[in-house]
Amino acid sequence: MTRPKAATREVQIRPRLRVMWGKEIALGPGRVQLLELIQETGSLRAAAERMGLSYMRAWTLVKLTNRCFSLPIVEAVRGGQTGGGAKLTEAGRKVMALYRQMELESQRAVKEPWSELKRLLRK
Repeated sequence: MTRPKAATREVQIRPRLRVMWGKEIALGPGRVQLLELIQETGSLRAAAERMGLSYMRAWTLVKLTNRCFSLPIVEAVRGGQTGGGAKLTEAGRKVMALYRQMELESQRAVKEPWSELKRLLRK
């Protein structure tokens, strides 16, 4: 029996890093995306909406992340004339930058073996 011909597919590798704090995920791709969107929008609600998360789920993720680090990563800005919001702290910006740096370095680390492995995949 012959295998059906596979459709041409783009082949890529995406190492996914997770920083674990005990059994908790302190930081991972989704959390970093949430942090980036908070920084971009200034709003936890807007960031959650853009990720397709409920506000409560996003708030829970922020609280868990803050609990894992020695300094807060996200600060809530209470309402008032500006309507409140959320912002990354200096520590939050540093954590996000370090995570992205680790991602880049992991991509570089797998480049050579990935080239070999890619050649072994079915076309």
